[in-house]
Amino acid sequence: MTGKLPIHVLVVAAAALALTASWAPAVAQTTAPDYSTLNPGARNEPATLPEERQTLKSAIRVDLRQNFARLPLHRTKVGGKTAWYVITEVSDEALARRMGLNFSPRLANLITPDCPGCVQTVRSSRMLGRGTVKRPGTVDFSPDRLLVPGANGGFPPAASAVGAVGDPRYSPFVRIAGTDVVYNAPIVATGERGFDIRRHSNTHDRLFDIDVRKRTVDMNFIRAFSHGRDIQYLSFESSSAALAVFDRTTFTPVLGLSPAPDRGRDPATARSVIIAFANGMRGRTSPPGQGTDHVIADGLNARPIDKTDRTLIEALRVGGDAHNVLDSFPTLRDPAQRNLYSPIWDVQVAVWTPQAVAAGLNTTQTDVNQIRQLAARGLITSPGGTQLRSDRAILNCPALGFLTVAPEADQAPAPPGQP
Repeated sequence: MTGKLPIHVLVVAAAALALTASWAPAVAQTTAPDYSTLNPGARNEPATLPEERQTLKSAIRVDLRQNFARLPLHRTKVGGKTAWYVITEVSDEALARRMGLNFSPRLANLITPDCPGCVQTVRSSRMLGRGTVKRPGTVDFSPDRLLVPGANGGFPPAASAVGAVGDPRYSPFVRIAGTDVVYNAPIVATGERGFDIRRHSNTHDRLFDIDVRKRTVDMNFIRAFSHGRDIQYLSFESSSAALAVFDRTTFTPVLGLSPAPDRGRDPATARSVIIAFANGMRGRTSPPGQGTDHVIADGLNARPIDKTDRTLIEALRVGGDAHNVLDSFPTLRDPAQRNLYSPIWDVQVAVWTPQAVAAGLNTTQTDVNQIRQLAARGLITSPGGTQLRSDRAILNCPALGFLTVAPEADQAPAPPGQP
C-alpha cells in the first residue's frame, strides 16, 4: 500500500465491518422475474451508443464494446499546477441545451451555508470551459487503490484502501463568481504529460485514455438500472471511503454535507436516491448478478481499470458491474420528476434478509419503488436490520444514456413511510 494514509484504510475497514454484521452470502436462487425489457449479457449491442440514446449530448462517443465514454477535456490551474476536468451537468436549462449537458436544477441547492465546501467559486465567462480557470482545490491521484476480495472471493473484502483523494478545498461542483449557476466539473487528471493510465498515479481510477492535444478523455462508465431500464452512468467522487474503493472514485468527504439525506424527491434538496445491494446474487450477467458481492466476484473489482485488460473489460461489458438502481433520470416523462434528476446520489445500501435469501427472493431489481415495496414487506433492510434509508454518503455519478428504451416512469407506487 505504497503512499497510503492509514486512516483511509481504517475508515474503509470499519465501513466494511458495519455491513458484514448483517450480511449473509447468497444461496441457491429461484427463477428471476421477467426481464424482457433488459439485455443480460449485452447481447446484440451496437458497437457505440446512438446519439439519440445519450442524455449527455456532449459525449463524443460512447463505446459499448470497451465500456468507455469519450468526453471533451478542459484545463484548469490549481496553485499554479495544471489539472484537467470534464463537465457533465449544469443547473441552468439554456446552458445545458447549448453545451450538451445534463440539466440538473437541483445543483443550485448546493449553494448553502450548511455545506460551505460543496461548491468551488471560480472566475470565468458565464460558460465554464472557455479558457483556463483557476480552481482552489485539486485531487491527489498518487495513492494506490487497494481491494483484496474476501475469503469467498467477494464481499466483504479482506483488505481495502482508497485511491484518489480530494484535498480539503476540492469539490467537483463549480460556481462562477457573481452567478448562482452550478456546474458538475470533476477533475480527472493532473500534470502536463506522462499520464499514467494503468496504475493511475496521476489520473482518475476510471480513466481509460487521455489526449490533451485533442482535449479528449475516455472514462469507463457503469451499467445500471433506472425505472426498469438498462442505463449507463459515469462515476467521479464519493464522500465515503468504502464507496470510493468499490466505485473506483475520488474520496471527497466534504460532499457528505450536501443536502439532504432521505429527501430524494424533495426539489429543495440536491440529492437523488441510488440503491446499492450488498448481497444480491452472483452471476456473469445482470440479471441475475447485482450488488457489491457480485461486482467484486464477477466484475473483477480488485483489478485497476486498464484498457489493455481485456478480461476485465469483457467482464464489465457482459454484466459484471454492480448494477445499482437510480431513482431519477433525465428522460422521465413527467416534468416534475425529470427535474428531480441530480448526479448527487444519496446512497442507500440494501441488504436482503436471511429469510429472503433462503426463499430465493433476492433476484435482480431494476426500479427503486419496487425495492421500496420489498422493504415495506420486511424483505430488504439497511445494514443492521434497520429500515431501508440513506447511509448518509453520496456518489457523484452523472447520467450518460440508456441502452434501448428510455426510463420514463416509476414501475410501482412508493409505499408510505419509505424515504
